Amino acid sequence: QVRLAESGGGLVQPGGSHRLSCVVSGTVFSIDAIDWYRQGPGNQRELVASIAKGGSTNYAESVKGRFTVSKDSGKNAVYLEMNNLKPEDTAVYYCDLNGRDTRNFDFRLWGQGTQVTVSS
Repeated sequence: QVRLAESGGGLVQPGGSHRLSCVVSGTVFSIDAIDWYRQGPGNQRELVASIAKGGSTNYAESVKGRFTVSKDSGKNAVYLEMNNLKPEDTAVYYCDLNGRDTRNFDFRLWGQGTQVTVSS
């Protein structure tokens, strides 16, 4: 069974930095992309950043220039480096895997989410 394990959530001061991790375990035939979403209190879930198999990245306008998504294929992990954090970045952050099984069927798998709180 394929699983996603998010970690790195916690409390951080405004202006500070924090890093989230998403580790993929189990067998996946192909990973097309991994996305980071977030959902703050009273807000809709929004796409924050994504990284495709080839390494291309995309960012939401609200985090562009502050957040960086990267991957480490050797560790089967994806990271979200968050810099210059603001209170409005407070949210539950989710890792979302877009992949294919051994039959080449598309599937989508979500992690449990990890809480990031930006507050002094």
